[in-house]
Amino acid sequence: MTSEDIINALKAGNIEKAKELLTKEIDRLTDEELREVLEVAEEVAKEKRDLELYKLVVYYYAEFFGISKLHEFEEFARKFETKGLLHVADLYSLLGYPEKALEIYEGVLAEEKRPEIVGEVYYSIAAIYEELQEYEKAIEFIRKAIEEFKAANAKRKELQARVYEGYLLYESGDKVKAKEILAKLLAEVEDKELIAQIHLAFEEMFEDEENYEAAFHECLYAMINSKDSDFFEIAFDGLVDLIWQAIIDDSFEEIYNSMPMFKVAFPELSDFFEGVRLIALYKDGKAGREDVSAILDRIKDERLLSILEFLGEAEL
Repeated sequence: MTSEDIINALKAGNIEKAKELLTKEIDRLTDEELREVLEVAEEVAKEKRDLELYKLVVYYYAEFFGISKLHEFEEFARKFETKGLLHVADLYSLLGYPEKALEIYEGVLAEEKRPEIVGEVYYSIAAIYEELQEYEKAIEFIRKAIEEFKAANAKRKELQARVYEGYLLYESGDKVKAKEILAKLLAEVEDKELIAQIHLAFEEMFEDEENYEAAFHECLYAMINSKDSDFFEIAFDGLVDLIWQAIIDDSFEEIYNSMPMFKVAFPELSDFFEGVRLIALYKDGKAGREDVSAILDRIKDERLLSILEFLGEAEL
């Protein structure tokens, strides 16, 4: 996949495909290629009045080149009233300006009366307070979000907020109550993506407790339940983070004993998981460097290969 493919998708008006390709392939693009893509994407976003694409462009300009286009984006987005303001606040938060984001959200709350939108704002405010490690405030606002979603009969959003409430309670130190809430949700929820979110929340809890065996099981359940949804990438990234942390803590046995179940659950990723297993065995002195090299030679996907190379260096 090249920058040309992304540019062609943009020029053809296939914006969703372009956004997907850009987020997946961005690390493979040279600075010159990325600049070219962003220039075209910005032009298309303005022409098509696509807030999400424009926001993505502004974010990448800031992250990769240190170029701020926030004020230009804010001026453009304010034309879309509440919808635009929510994107502006989110972007300020993403780029490290939580106070500015909170200020915008407070302005929206002063005008907005629709329960579902109010709930979304409260949810976003809770996320900012979590980032600031002000967990009591985060819990306060996520509970407000739950009540607004109930009033709007937005059941799925209510359930997502309840999952987040459980996670925030854990972060605040109320581990027993957090697990109680998530276990109750796990028994009630039928939506597979939501089930995956709950398992990933449990994974983070067990990882925090350095119970890596349980954490790997929860990651497996999250990936299985999200296999055909956008959440799969989030679950997979969670697994990579877990493997990395387990390597840092020299918990090699938990890694190589867990990989066979991932191999059978996801045969299309079998070589990748075998690579993880062999890296852990090598770090534990139970496999040779040549064994690792041999499996790496079989990995054709550049992204998966780069992840394995990263994991191979994780404890250095």
